Amino acid sequence: MDLVNSYKGVVGLVFGNEKSASNEDSYVERLLDCISNGKLAEDRRTAMLELQSVVAESSGAQLAFGAMGFPVMMGVLKEERDDFEMVRGALETLVSALTPIDHAKGPKNEIQPALMNTDLLSREADSISLLLSLLSEEDFYVRYYTLQLLTALLTNSPNRLQEAILTIPRGITRLMDMLMDREVIRNEALLLLTYLTREAEEIQKIVVFEGAFEKIFSIVKEEGGSDGGVVVQDCIELLNNLIRKNASNQILLRETIGFDPLMSILKLRGSTYSFTQQKTINLLSALETLNLLIMGGSEADPGKDANKLTNKTNLVQKKVLDNLLMLGVESQWAPVAVRCSALHCIGNLIAGHPKNLDALASKVLGEGPQEPALNSILRIILRTSSMQEFVAADYVFKCFCEKNVDGQTMLASTLIPQPHSMTHAPVEEDVNMSFGSMLLQGLTLSENEVDLETCCRAASVLSHVIKDNIQCKEKVLRIELEAPTPSLGASEPLMHRVVKYLALASSMKNKDGKSSGSSYIQSIILKLLVTWLADCPSAVQCFLDSRPHITYLLELVSSSSATVFIKGLAAVLLGECVIYNNSDESGKDAFTIVDSISQKVGLTSYFLKFDEMRKCFLFTSVRSTEPPKQLTRSASASMVETEDVDENNLSDQKDEDRLVLASIFDAAFVNRVKSLELNIREKIVEVYSHPKSKVAVVPAELEQKSGESDGEYVQRLKAFVEKQCSEIQDLLSRNASLAEDVVATGGGGHSRSEQGASSDRVHVETLRRDLQEASKRLELLKAEKAKIESEASMYKNLAGKMESDLKSLSDAYNSLEQANFQLEKEVRGQKGVGSSAFPDVDAIRAQAREEAQKESEAELNDLLVCLGQEQSKVEKLSARLSELGEDVDKLLEDIGDDMGLPEDGEEEED
Repeated sequence: MDLVNSYKGVVGLVFGNEKSASNEDSYVERLLDCISNGKLAEDRRTAMLELQSVVAESSGAQLAFGAMGFPVMMGVLKEERDDFEMVRGALETLVSALTPIDHAKGPKNEIQPALMNTDLLSREADSISLLLSLLSEEDFYVRYYTLQLLTALLTNSPNRLQEAILTIPRGITRLMDMLMDREVIRNEALLLLTYLTREAEEIQKIVVFEGAFEKIFSIVKEEGGSDGGVVVQDCIELLNNLIRKNASNQILLRETIGFDPLMSILKLRGSTYSFTQQKTINLLSALETLNLLIMGGSEADPGKDANKLTNKTNLVQKKVLDNLLMLGVESQWAPVAVRCSALHCIGNLIAGHPKNLDALASKVLGEGPQEPALNSILRIILRTSSMQEFVAADYVFKCFCEKNVDGQTMLASTLIPQPHSMTHAPVEEDVNMSFGSMLLQGLTLSENEVDLETCCRAASVLSHVIKDNIQCKEKVLRIELEAPTPSLGASEPLMHRVVKYLALASSMKNKDGKSSGSSYIQSIILKLLVTWLADCPSAVQCFLDSRPHITYLLELVSSSSATVFIKGLAAVLLGECVIYNNSDESGKDAFTIVDSISQKVGLTSYFLKFDEMRKCFLFTSVRSTEPPKQLTRSASASMVETEDVDENNLSDQKDEDRLVLASIFDAAFVNRVKSLELNIREKIVEVYSHPKSKVAVVPAELEQKSGESDGEYVQRLKAFVEKQCSEIQDLLSRNASLAEDVVATGGGGHSRSEQGASSDRVHVETLRRDLQEASKRLELLKAEKAKIESEASMYKNLAGKMESDLKSLSDAYNSLEQANFQLEKEVRGQKGVGSSAFPDVDAIRAQAREEAQKESEAELNDLLVCLGQEQSKVEKLSARLSELGEDVDKLLEDIGDDMGLPEDGEEEED
C-alpha cells in the first residue's frame, strides 16, 4: 500500500542505506506475522517481546512498525483482552514506537519516526476510544502502560487527542477515576491531565465538575504540601491550568473548598526552614496560583474586575499577607526567586484595594523588637545585594502609593531628618528608626562613603511617595539637611543634596570610563526629580535657587558620554523648569531657561534628545503587565537557578543597568514623559514667540534731573537711546539665531524664508492629516445620516399611502353599508304602505301557470298521436299472431303486467 511504500522510502532517506532499511522492514514484518498468525501462544509472546525491544532501540524499526504494525497491535487490544501478557506487550510496543530515540550524532533535520507514528495512531478513529476502555481493566500494568501511551500521544499531538477525548462519552471521567488509583497510576494520570488541560477550556470545565479541586488538594496534603516531591508540583500545575484566565473556575474554587488548602501550602513549618530545589519549585508554583487568582480572569471576561476584587478580599481574610511576608521578608534564608515572587504577590494583592493597603500598613514583623512591615521591606531595598530583590521590593511601594493619597501622606509624615551623628548608627539599631528616617538616611549618605547605589534606591522609593501628590511634594521640599561638616555652614534642601549625588554619579562615570552601575543610578535619580517637579512650581523654584543646577543639566544634555536615556530625562527636567515656572525674577524665569537652552545646546539639538529617547529600548519595549510565564516542569529548573527571572525577556540587553531600568521605568512613567514632551515643545514655542513682552521702562531715565543742564540732559538721553538700540540689535540677532535653531531641518540649499516655512511643517502636516481624517469621518457620518433619513422618508411615505388606502377602503365599506341599509329601509317601507308601486306577483304567477299548462297540453296531444300510431301497429301485429296460431290475449296480459304500471303512472301523471 502507499503508506507502507512512503514509510519505506523515509527509512532509506533517514539511514541512507536501502539494504539496511529493507532488513529492518523484513525483520519487523516477520515478527508481526508471527504475532498475527502464530499457532503457539508462547511463540507469539516471544515475538511481541522481540518487537518491543527492536522498536525501542531502532528508528528504522519504528518507521517500519508505523507502516505495518498498528493494525496488528489494535487487533491484539481488541480481540485478546483476556490475555493480559499480550495486551501489555502490545501497549509497551506502542509506547516504544511513540517515544523518540536520542541520537547524539544525528543531523538536526533528521526525521522523527515517533512523531510520524503519533500522527498515524491519532488519526485512527477508534484508537483513543479503545485505549480509554483499557483503563477499566483490572490488570495494573495494562492501566499503567495505557496512561503512558496516552501521555505520549498527548505530548506529540495535543490538539487532536483533546478533540478525540471530548467526543468520547465519559472519556475524561475515566481519567479522573485514575486519580484515586494506586500511587503509580495516580501519578501518571495526574501528569496526563496536566498536559490535557493546557489551553483546553472545555476539558477544564469537565475536569472541574468531576471534582478536580478536591482531588488535587487531597493528593497535595497526602504528599506533604510544599515539602512534597514532583507530584505536588504536578498537582499545582494542574490547578493553575484550571484557573488560568478562567473566572468561573476561580469562583467555583472559592465557593466550594475555599482558599484554605492553598494557604496550607504556603505556610512554612518548623523552626528551621530548609529549602530544597523541589520545595522551591513547589512554593513558586503556589505563588503563581496566587497571582492567577489576583488577576481574576481573562481580559475579555466582563466579570473579571469584580472577581479580582473578591479574590483579593478573600485572600487577605485568610491571612495570606502573613504567609507572604514570612516568605518574602522575614525568611531571608529563602531562595531569591521565592522572596521576589512573594514580594510581587504582595504588590499585586494591595494594588487598587484600600482595605488590603490598610492591612499591609498595619502589619508588624519580628518576634523580639517588632517593626512595621513597610520598614522591613524598605530595609530590603536599601541593603539587598540582589538587583531582582530590589526591583521586587520597590514594586511593593509602587503598588502601595499608586492612587493612595492617605498612604503617601502617612509615609511622608515620617520624613524627619535625624542629626548627622544618627545617620551613621549601626545596622542593628535601625530597627528603632521610623520609615522616613531610614529613607532619608539612605538618601543623605556622606560623599566620602560614595554609596550612590543606596541613594538611588531610596530615590526610587521617594518618587513613589510623592508621585501625583502636591502635599507630599511640598512636605519633602521643606526638608533641610545638616551640612556633612560644620565648616560647610548652613543646611541645604534635600533636593539640592539629591542633585549633588546626581552630579557625583556623572563624574564617577567620566573618571572610570565605564558605567559600573552609575547609568541606572543617574536614571533613577532623574526619575525622582522629574516626578518631583511635575505640576509643582515651588519645586521648580527650589531647583532653580541654585544657579549651577541649570548649567549642570545643560552639560548633561550635551554630554557625549551620557546614555540616550539620561540625556532625554535631563531634557525633560529642563523642560519642566520652563512649563512649571511661574517666577518673574530675572535669571529664573522661563524666558531665561529657553534662552540658555538655545545658546548652550541649540533648540534643534535639544528637541532631538526627545526623538532619540523615544527610540530607546525602554520606550519601545514598554508593555502592559502580563501574567507570569507558566511554570512547567521544563521551565522550573531554570526558574530556580536563575536569580533574575525576567532576564530571558531582555536577551538582547544583558547589561544589568538596562535590566533594572526596564523594571523601574514602567509604562505609566513612560507615558508621563511622552505627555510632558508635547507640553514642553508647545511652551518653548510660546515663550520664543513672546519674549519679554511686558518689559517696563523706568520713567526716571527719560526725565531731566534737577540741576542738570540741557546739554547734559541731551547727552544722557542720547546715551540711553544708543544703549537701547544696542540691546535691540542684540535681541534681533539672538532672535535670528533662535529662529534658525527652531526651524532648521537640515535643508542646506534652501533659503531662509523656506526654512521658516518648514519650521512648523511637521506640525501642520499632522494637523492637516487629522483634519482630513476628521473630514472623512464627518462625510461618512453625513452620508450615513442622509441614507437613514431617505429610508425613513420612504417608510413614512409608504405608511401614509397604506393609511390612505385603508381610509378609502373604510369609506367604501361605510358607503356600501349605508346603501344597503337604505335599500332595506325602503323595502320595509314599501311593504308597510302596499304593493301599488310594485307589479302583481300573484297575477304574474297565474299567467305563468296558464302558459305552462298550454305547453303541457300541446305536448300531451303529440303524445296521444304517437300512441294512436302505436296502437294501430299493435292491432296489426295481433292479427298476424292470431294467423300464426298464437294466443294474443295471453301475450297482451303478460305485457300488461310488465308495462302497465308505468303506463298507468304516466297516464296518472298526465
